[in-house]
Amino acid sequence: MVTGGRNRGRVGVIKNREKHKGSFETIHVQDATGHEFATRMGNVFTIGKGTKPWVSLPKGKGIKLSIIEEARKRLAAQASATA
Repeated sequence: MVTGGRNRGRVGVIKNREKHKGSFETIHVQDATGHEFATRMGNVFTIGKGTKPWVSLPKGKGIKLSIIEEARKRLAAQASATA
């Protein structure tokens, strides 16, 4: 689970860890939909092992939609509300 930065609230599986001497370590994470993102080591908090979380996740399970996906979802909701 990511606890800070632009990816705050996202949940996924750690795929890779890059060590940079004298700088921040970078963690590459893949979410349940297959999207990969990177964040600093200090922003990552482990909540499980593998794909099994040790805590219950809220609705959405930490999946962050892209801007385009959010717009499509919003337009679909508006279309169904007016129909």
